[in-house]
Amino acid sequence: MRTARIKRKGLLAVIPAALLCLTACSSTAGTAGTEPEDLREAVEAAAPADDAVSTAVDFDHELASYQPAKDSYNFYFTYKTVHPWWDAVALGMEDAQRQFLEKGVCITYEYMAPDGTSAEDQIQRLLAAEKTGYDVIGVDVADEDIISPVIDGMAANGTKVMTFSSSDAREGCRRIAYVGNTHNYEDGVALTEALCEKLDYKGKVAVLVGSKGAPCHEDRARGAADTISKYGDMEVVATEYDMDSIDLAYELTLKILDDHPDLDGIICCNMSNPVGAARAVTEKNSSTVIVGMDHDREALEYLRDGVIYCLGVQDCYSIGFDTLQIAVMIADGNTPGDLFPERTNEITTVIYQKDAAMMLELLYGEVL
Repeated sequence: MRTARIKRKGLLAVIPAALLCLTACSSTAGTAGTEPEDLREAVEAAAPADDAVSTAVDFDHELASYQPAKDSYNFYFTYKTVHPWWDAVALGMEDAQRQFLEKGVCITYEYMAPDGTSAEDQIQRLLAAEKTGYDVIGVDVADEDIISPVIDGMAANGTKVMTFSSSDAREGCRRIAYVGNTHNYEDGVALTEALCEKLDYKGKVAVLVGSKGAPCHEDRARGAADTISKYGDMEVVATEYDMDSIDLAYELTLKILDDHPDLDGIICCNMSNPVGAARAVTEKNSSTVIVGMDHDREALEYLRDGVIYCLGVQDCYSIGFDTLQIAVMIADGNTPGDLFPERTNEITTVIYQKDAAMMLELLYGEVL
C-alpha cells in the first residue's frame, strides 16, 4: 500500500502534545492546529539515515489504486488515551485524508479519547458513536475481554467496526479488520533479549507494564516474562502497572529501586514508562539498564545520552495512513481479501544509542 521511503524531519514537532481532533472537509482540511499545507512545509527531506532509522518510520505514502464508491465518508475513531503516540497516528490519517481530498473524495472523521485509559469510557464512546450513523467506527481496544463483546453487539446491529493502532480485539471478535501492531508479544521478547544480552544473562529485572487489560501492554509483558524465564540466572523481582502515566512510572520505579537497590534492568512495555523509569534512574544515579517502547522525545534524548539502552519504535504514521484508506474500503462494503488483509502488520524496529540523534532529527527536527 505504500511506495518507496523518503526520509523527512521535524514532523512531530508541529503537533500538540495532547490531541483531540475533529477533521472537516475543505481545501485546507486537517488535524486541529496542523493544516496539511503547514505540514508539508514543516516536513523537509532529512539526511540519509542508517538502516535502523530508515526502517523505523516511513513518511512517504500513496493511496492504493482502489476507487472509492462515494465522494464523501464520515468516520469515528477512538483510542486508549490522549497521548503523543496517537498524535503520530493522527498525522498518518491526515496525510491520507489530504490525498483523498485531492482525488475529490471528502473524508471527515472524529478522533477522540479520554485523558486516562478506561474500558468503561470506551464502551460509552462506542455506543454513542453507533447511534450517530458513521460509515465506519474504529477502536484501539482498551481491554479485549470487556470491549470485544461490545464490538460483537455492534456488528450484530449492522455497524461496520474495525480495530486499529496498538491493540486488536480478542480472537473470534466480529470486527472486520485490524490495522496496527500484530506482534506485541514478539516486541516484548526482542526488547528483553536485548536486555539479557546486555546483562550477560544474569541479574534482577523489573517490568513496567502499562494499562491493565490493554492487549499490547499485556502481550509485551508476557513476552518479557517468558524470555526471562529461559535464563536460570535472571529473575523478575517486580511487575507494576503504571497506567500509561509517566508520573506513575517514575514513582513506581523509585519504589522498585528502593526495594531492590541491586536492580539490574527494567523492561518498559509502553511509550510512557521508559521516560518515567529514566527520570527515576537518573535521580537515583543508578546503573540499571532500561529497555522500552517508542519515540517519545524525552525517551529518545535519554537513549542518546545512554540512560536508556534501546527502544522499540513502531511506525505510527503508517498505522494512521493505512487505517484511513482501509476504513474507506470497509465503508464501501469490502471485506478482507485481495484489497486488504484481515490483519495489517505494521513494523517495529529496535534502535540503539547510535540511532538516537538521527531519530530525533527525523521526528522532531532536533539537531545537536
